[in-house]
Amino acid sequence: MPERIKKAIILAGGKGTRLYPVTLETPKPLLTVNKRPILNYLIDMFKRHGVEEIAVTVRKSDFEDFSWWLRRYQNDFGGVWINLMIEEEPMGTLGYWAHHLHTWTGSEPFFFTNGDELKDVDLTAMAEHHRRSGGMATIAAVEVPNPQEYGVLIFNGDYIKEFLEKPLNPPTNFISSGLYLIDPKVREFISEELAAGKKFLMIEKDLFPKLAELKKLAAYKSDGKWFDCGNLERWEKAIKEWG
Repeated sequence: MPERIKKAIILAGGKGTRLYPVTLETPKPLLTVNKRPILNYLIDMFKRHGVEEIAVTVRKSDFEDFSWWLRRYQNDFGGVWINLMIEEEPMGTLGYWAHHLHTWTGSEPFFFTNGDELKDVDLTAMAEHHRRSGGMATIAAVEVPNPQEYGVLIFNGDYIKEFLEKPLNPPTNFISSGLYLIDPKVREFISEELAAGKKFLMIEKDLFPKLAELKKLAAYKSDGKWFDCGNLERWEKAIKEWG
């Protein structure tokens, strides 16, 4: 049996501006669905599939909120090591890992996810798909009824060929779930940016297009539940429909 992925990073440092004024008081990953923070569901998913260590990146201004959350729920996570990592300045979705957390993730592949979406992906199957594909990164793709509101994925077999940002006539209904499996060797593909001291790096713009061009960006089509809680309407939908 293939070795399980042991580490994950959850990005929880966004401002959640589309949910103002709610997120002026509570960070979006700590908003509740059925009385539990969104973050808890993500940790539950990782735990079910053998992840043992999780780094949660947070803004300095939100550290106290997340510290309270961790004290409140630590015992619910049953042996999963969780560490809060303060992002002192905005570094995008990739910058903090590329400059700091890469030493923690080490030489093995790791999961990487946005912290403000509800998702239930079969991570074991995703990891196996990643190994078979030979890609450097795998995106968990989900099918949605309104793809024109997101970035749409264009496939070439098991690989992602390109991204179309909010197309009027989407050629597919698949979008990124905001969950990835990353081989740490991808750092080589941003070596120029790192050498230039560029701190703000976006995985969607600075890394994935390079991998897609080389046919090294795989897609795992997930049939699990997924909810974007990015605005009040979508958050309400998640509360009503997340089982």
